[in-house]
Amino acid sequence: MTPPPGTPGAYRALLLDLDGTLIGPGGSPHPRTAQVLREMRGRGIHVMIATGRSEGGTRGVLKELGFDNPAIVFNGAGLFCPVKDRLLEERTLADKTIERVFAFSELHDIPKVVMRAGAKFARTPKSELEATALVGLEDLHIVDEADLPRERLIRITLYSTDFPDSAAMEEALVAHVNRPAYFSHFPLSALYEHALSPYQVVDVQPPCRGKGEALRYLQETHGILPAEVVAIGDATNDIPMFEVAGLAVAMQNAMPAAAKFAHRTIGDADSDTIAVLCEELFPA
Repeated sequence: MTPPPGTPGAYRALLLDLDGTLIGPGGSPHPRTAQVLREMRGRGIHVMIATGRSEGGTRGVLKELGFDNPAIVFNGAGLFCPVKDRLLEERTLADKTIERVFAFSELHDIPKVVMRAGAKFARTPKSELEATALVGLEDLHIVDEADLPRERLIRITLYSTDFPDSAAMEEALVAHVNRPAYFSHFPLSALYEHALSPYQVVDVQPPCRGKGEALRYLQETHGILPAEVVAIGDATNDIPMFEVAGLAVAMQNAMPAAAKFAHRTIGDADSDTIAVLCEELFPA
């Protein structure tokens, strides 16, 4: 008989989003949470990062935590190994999909960032607002728009102020592209360093299960069933892992669209709330 969600001792693995979850406004994990996570790993509990960040944006956090196990990056399109410092798994967009996303961007004059393993590329900003959207991106190269790469792309991120919200922007882009792909959307203001930004954002990636790929990896590599996994997140890109994890946990600062998929809600990302939850669910 499967224990009800939230039963202490029923879980073997923890999946953690970064921004807005493990990482609060200060830019680093809460010290007590980091300590508890290290202790859990020492007891053989699998603690895995599942993030929308690239490998470049994830590397420093893994080093700070002392984690040497792989992390899901690019919302499931990549699996990053900090020991080998490279992607172990990598999906890339089909050429036709790239062509149609570029066409949508050019039709609406929407700025974009295109991403490959180890590098990001953006056009020379046409305004101060556009330049601010690029703040905080690691491994970024500014090039002429005509020189933006169109091959071996893992992700294309588009920014716009012309849509009422990010969901409407995604809907328009999906209709235009009309090809298999994994889309995710969010207001750029959801990121602490862009709290005042008016931009809506849509990420386009190759077909995958999003952060649900983390549960696939845990089952295939470690024999851990989805029912034995706790997933913690705050945004719509966390929904794919919320839908299949044994216990889905939303942060108090979570987007309402994500929170409705959670079994329970805990405190804000700037507190030790994750440590408190882990001590409850993964008792020593």
